[in-house]
Amino acid sequence: MRREVSAELRAALRLNADDLLAYFERRVDPRDDAADLLAETMLQAWRRLADAPAEATPLRMWLFGIARNVLANQRRGRRRRLALAAKLRSQFTVPITASPEDAVTVRAAIDNLGPDQRDLVTLVHWDGFTVAEAAEVLGVNPSTARSRYAAAKQQLREALQPAESLCG
Repeated sequence: MRREVSAELRAALRLNADDLLAYFERRVDPRDDAADLLAETMLQAWRRLADAPAEATPLRMWLFGIARNVLANQRRGRRRRLALAAKLRSQFTVPITASPEDAVTVRAAIDNLGPDQRDLVTLVHWDGFTVAEAAEVLGVNPSTARSRYAAAKQQLREALQPAESLCG
């Protein structure tokens, strides 16, 4: 039975591909996205093969239903990306209180860390991850990340302490 449904779905996709592509082309800009949406629709149809109706007309309607959901997901994702971009733009317009010299000094201290420590520190402080989350991103044990982070903080503390305290 599955082989028959698979053959029917394959035939339905061939028959309806041009119409599905036109459906997307009328609804998205740039039109280049339409082909990607069609591919996603076909992928979703194959994933939901067990739900595919057996008759031609209901199968066509089912494919267009999937296409509608794929388009809705694409639009939600686009809205989220635009909202995130707006949020990032607003964060970058916040005035910087550190002097350019301080920024250069901090950057140099971070650059002097070992690559593992540097990645960890930047994930935590620039990308907003917790140490445990950064450990997962880097593929290391959380306890390893905690010890690397502690060592990096100590190294940064020493590199950034004022010259006067070194003499005193």
